[in-house]
Amino acid sequence: MRVLVWHVHGSWLTGFLRGEHDYLLPVVPGRGPDGRGRARTWRWPANAHEVTPAGLREAGCDVVVLQRPDEVRLLEAWTGLRAGVDVPAVYVEHNAPPEKAAATVHPLAGRGDITVVHVTGFNALMWDCGAAPTTVIEHGVPDPGYRYTGATERLGVVVNEPVRRWRVAGTDVLLRLAETVPVEVYGMGMAALAARAPSLTGFLHDDVPQDAMHDLLARHRAYLHPYRWTSLGLSLIEAMLLGLPVLALATTAAPESVPAAAGVVSADPAALAGAARRWLADPVEAHERGLAAREHALARFGLARFLDEWDQLLKEVVR
Repeated sequence: MRVLVWHVHGSWLTGFLRGEHDYLLPVVPGRGPDGRGRARTWRWPANAHEVTPAGLREAGCDVVVLQRPDEVRLLEAWTGLRAGVDVPAVYVEHNAPPEKAAATVHPLAGRGDITVVHVTGFNALMWDCGAAPTTVIEHGVPDPGYRYTGATERLGVVVNEPVRRWRVAGTDVLLRLAETVPVEVYGMGMAALAARAPSLTGFLHDDVPQDAMHDLLARHRAYLHPYRWTSLGLSLIEAMLLGLPVLALATTAAPESVPAAAGVVSADPAALAGAARRWLADPVEAHERGLAAREHALARFGLARFLDEWDQLLKEVVR
């Protein structure tokens, strides 16, 4: 199939593009949000093709994978096709509902012709999707391989825009932990974090390419996931696949995604800090927990299951 999908969530798309279809990635001048095209920091296969709005009108597509409400408008403006009417469509909801968590109405709640695909069961429970058909396809992550050394006695953290997303990303929690436990942070927007937390200067890494970041993360003794309110972070799964033991706040889908053998999940940041100090002093336990984390992530978030579930859904929608 020719699958039209925008470059919105690069980590998720890295798994999705591993399927056997031809993927059309819109690209616009300047590579703004309406069309970023192929990624700079992820390795994507050759069957992911950039296509301009004019080229998309000429080429057409068999199915559209929407990820933002405005893409319904873009599709019609660029091609004259209406999502769910003239061309089959599904909508991937990557996020947990904002603000009023249990009462937020989904933008596609009034549509009975576009299936909303949630990436966690928690998200499906919390969003009010009204009449829209819904399903859940949990994340599938390409296996980066076991790379853990744990030689660096610091916690690795991955967070994008930590200042703009302050409480949502748990940046305040991160900085409180950093007062007693050494941390190192990777992601976009590190300059803003450096201005707010000058003590972390030298331990902030901005927009590192994915493969290089995996090598760097694997050197850390453990991984910290400080998010208060987000969908299940792909960086958490990637850390487990690398073989890191993990520490996570007990919010959204984290409690059901990290078994006790793989790390510590708690709503009490002090409990996370205590576990971190224990692992910093006991690399053997950290290593054992990391092995359990990798085994779990391979079983639950494997790419084969993910792609198979997506193939089944796309075939049903097109049919």
